[in-house]
Amino acid sequence: MGTTSETELPIPSWFKEHLAGSAWRVDYAARAADAVELARSCKIGPASEDTRRVCLLLVDCQNTFCIPGFELFVGGRSGNGAVEDNVRLATFMYKNLPSITQIIPTMDTHRAMQIFHPLFFVDKKGNHPAPMTMIFVSDIESGKWKVNPAVAQVIPGKDENALYDFVLHYTRTLSKNGKYTLMIWPYHAMLGGIGHALVASIEEAIFVHTIARQCQTQFEMKGNLPLTENYSVLRPEVLDDEQHRSITAKNTALIESLLSFDAVIVAGQAKSHCVAWTVDDLLTEIKAKDPSLARKIYLLEDCTSPVVVPGADFTDQANEAFRRFAEAGMHIVKSSEPISSWLEM
Repeated sequence: MGTTSETELPIPSWFKEHLAGSAWRVDYAARAADAVELARSCKIGPASEDTRRVCLLLVDCQNTFCIPGFELFVGGRSGNGAVEDNVRLATFMYKNLPSITQIIPTMDTHRAMQIFHPLFFVDKKGNHPAPMTMIFVSDIESGKWKVNPAVAQVIPGKDENALYDFVLHYTRTLSKNGKYTLMIWPYHAMLGGIGHALVASIEEAIFVHTIARQCQTQFEMKGNLPLTENYSVLRPEVLDDEQHRSITAKNTALIESLLSFDAVIVAGQAKSHCVAWTVDDLLTEIKAKDPSLARKIYLLEDCTSPVVVPGADFTDQANEAFRRFAEAGMHIVKSSEPISSWLEM
């Protein structure tokens, strides 16, 4: 490893738990100096010297999901889930900084005209669907919801008829593949907006890791395609159109990168959606390559929460997914436990 000891580091004085649920500017100059001193005093070497390579995959730790009052705050059943998760996650990152080789944050990245946003659809009166509306195959077939004609003006190669055919194909494919029904989400994680940014407490910990371990953070953008949802960072929900032509592809480079590590630790939001589908897609790739690779995956269960909103509680689905992952050989672990106690050598 890049350090002389597997002992956990103390929590740094600059980490303020009470700020985990708010947006603020990270003082990069101060944190860079702190990180250099931390590496010196604790004898933490560059990540490139690690003999056991550990990846921390952080799924969508963004303001839009992690700060109360933002568009899709993940409260879980406690009502404060993502904030509590990020206190534990930042604590885990600081304590185990010498053991983490690479951090890969995923970034949900959207614009207004996308298939899961209100602007994409209209009813017979020209009204857009309200956020949290579910759109079923029958809704498209009956004309209850149709594609907003204005959308056809901004999507290359798709007129209104072609978009109707595609949306019909899209909703049928979701149903056939056992995916979530097409949900109209509030505008969220908007490119260029404050909601898109990493929540500051996690951004700060990532930055300190970058300086102390002299390792570039690997950001992975997802969700910017107009014609498909992208819960998983590894692949969008639908890959082709109604004529079986490819509209996108799975993230093969990231899949190969993740499986090259000795261990991959997963945390982030939301347990029921982007975390669950990312891990599910990773498990699919593992089963196709070598089922024993599932032993490389560690799920920080106390650093992720499910979506719970009025009329929709996905807690049970999230727990069932994690149970299935454990049965496949993945590890369900707690951030409070020393990483050396559960990380297989």
